[in-house]
Amino acid sequence: APSPTTAVPYMSVKCIDVRKNHHKTKWLMPWGPNHCEKIKDFDEALSRQIEANDIVFAVHIPLPSKEMSPWFQFMLFIMQLDIAFKMDNDLKENAEITLDVSLAYRDDVFDDWEEIAHAVELRKLKCTFGSPKTLDSEGRHYDCDFLPFMEIGSVAHKYYLINIRLPVNERKGINVGIGEIKDIRLVGIHQNGGFTKVWFAMKTFLTPSILIIMVWYWRRITLMTRAPVLLEKVIFALGISMTFINIPVEWFSIGFDWTWMLLFGDIRQGIFYAMLLSFWIIFCGEHMMDQNERNRLSGYWKQVGPIAVGSFCLFIFDMCERGVQLKNPFYSIWTTEVGTELAMAFIIVAGICLCLYFLFLCFMVFQVFRNISGKQSSLPAMSKARRLHYEGLIFRFKFLMLITLACAAMTVIFFIVSQVTEGHWKWGDITIQVNSAFFTGIYGMWNLYVFALMFLYAPSHKNYGEDQSNGDLGVSSGEELQLTTTITHVDGPTEVYKLARKEAQE
Repeated sequence: APSPTTAVPYMSVKCIDVRKNHHKTKWLMPWGPNHCEKIKDFDEALSRQIEANDIVFAVHIPLPSKEMSPWFQFMLFIMQLDIAFKMDNDLKENAEITLDVSLAYRDDVFDDWEEIAHAVELRKLKCTFGSPKTLDSEGRHYDCDFLPFMEIGSVAHKYYLINIRLPVNERKGINVGIGEIKDIRLVGIHQNGGFTKVWFAMKTFLTPSILIIMVWYWRRITLMTRAPVLLEKVIFALGISMTFINIPVEWFSIGFDWTWMLLFGDIRQGIFYAMLLSFWIIFCGEHMMDQNERNRLSGYWKQVGPIAVGSFCLFIFDMCERGVQLKNPFYSIWTTEVGTELAMAFIIVAGICLCLYFLFLCFMVFQVFRNISGKQSSLPAMSKARRLHYEGLIFRFKFLMLITLACAAMTVIFFIVSQVTEGHWKWGDITIQVNSAFFTGIYGMWNLYVFALMFLYAPSHKNYGEDQSNGDLGVSSGEELQLTTTITHVDGPTEVYKLARKEAQE
């Protein structure tokens, strides 16, 4: 697949709007047949006695002779201001810029522009000046951080137009002390159409495969005379959350203007994360031989509780950002001091908690390995076929545990990297290039892992007699036994599980 996103730089055009109080009647186009009257810079505006309130910065998306497409999925814009130093118009400490912004769309070059959103937004300027502030330095530019500008959750139209005004009101102190703004640049980031097609194809292909194995798995469980054990229920719940994330509802975003798709995608991924993390804890716990509280969800409230709380906190954080953007695409939680600190705190705390969780999981897996190795010491006393049978089971179980650890490590890395990627435009300095192979690879790994779990943990339909499973079998029939044999016993879904159960009871 091509890289997931593309960044396109746009330079705004300074248009003159001399019609007082008619701001909403006309949109100012930077180029084309009905383009606005332009000025090169503010010196020209001064010489022509044009006030700052009559200047509109216009940006047309996309660039000339191109069209936007629903395959782009979303548009994220960041703003960079070119501010020059002047002795008589210096940039104040903690200066705030007020933006009067409007966004419009059309699907044909000859149509009228239709308004999508209009807002008056505040942005804090974080700028540094490398040279001493003397007369010799006049005209040099400040080094300013990127500002979050806008995010839209769908690209349903071909052409978009942004009009930005910087209203000046000296009495109220609006846009005073912000230096001499020379230009406004925007960077537009959208998902690549080629990547979207690969992503959709993966989801469309993987959905039926997980659905089929889920139906097969649950049918196997219902054929049993006993009730399903906790581990089987949790694996099934994991399958449901994987199916929920797989179902390719994104296909509808090509035909419909569903701006809530980004938020919906975040919620789906959050549910899957919470389910996967909870599953790993229960999966290891159910195979720990020194644990008496088995087969009851209440025995895991200390471990599963924090996961639920953490997921809820991330959901609230997401609603504060993407939820509000459904109404006002120019809103950003990163614009205020409190918002930025909260957002950073959320991401850092989530990252630390995930790393601690991973260490705790490693400790649990180590305990399971230690207990099973202890059990292996009793194998030489068994008959040859039975020994081979248990050795095979233990080898496969250890392999599955190591795969679980690898899957957990990749998931933790993926979560942290995706958070950093989302924040890197907002943080300024940190840039990170995530390959599309990483996204598709992690997603494929989750599906394969869930598929393998259901396949390996489905109860066996074969009914071995007691004499067969415990007696001296031939090598060939011993090798036929699976990871999930002899399920008529009430204890649980696997031989290893029962092995652990007996040890705990002893």
